[in-house]
Amino acid sequence: MMVEKIRAIQDEYPEDFAWCYGCGRMNKDGHHFRTAWDGEQTVTIYEPKEEHIAIPGFVYGGLIGALVDCHGTGSASLALHRKNGFEPGSGETPPRFVTGSLHVDFLKPTPQKVTLKAVGKVEEIHPKKFKVITEVFAGEELCARGEVIAVVMPNTFGKQ
Repeated sequence: MMVEKIRAIQDEYPEDFAWCYGCGRMNKDGHHFRTAWDGEQTVTIYEPKEEHIAIPGFVYGGLIGALVDCHGTGSASLALHRKNGFEPGSGETPPRFVTGSLHVDFLKPTPQKVTLKAVGKVEEIHPKKFKVITEVFAGEELCARGEVIAVVMPNTFGKQ
């Protein structure tokens, strides 16, 4: 799957909600994580940059945490959007989520200069909460596993 050619859920977020450092397309300095369906699973592909270093040769764990976080909320958005009868590109604004909880287990050091792939499975646990289990691979190597509880963002969020 080529990430540049997919229609990611983040492409659908309204501009005023597309500033996240991890997945916001409007944040010129951000990571620009992009999450899409791959069958019944979700996927985010990411190329770590040289500055995402922990020690020489390995990716900083905070980047992995951010990837799991944004992949989780994006996956929840995809799932609820589909449940509502829509897919990315349908013209309907998808629901937005915030992180209720984030847990990451680092299974082995993540090598640099290797494409990362986050693969998620989504489970609805409440009408306004979704649990997303994500596995992060560096190439074929499973390096981290995480869980996000994503909560539907209220319509009034950020409004004064």
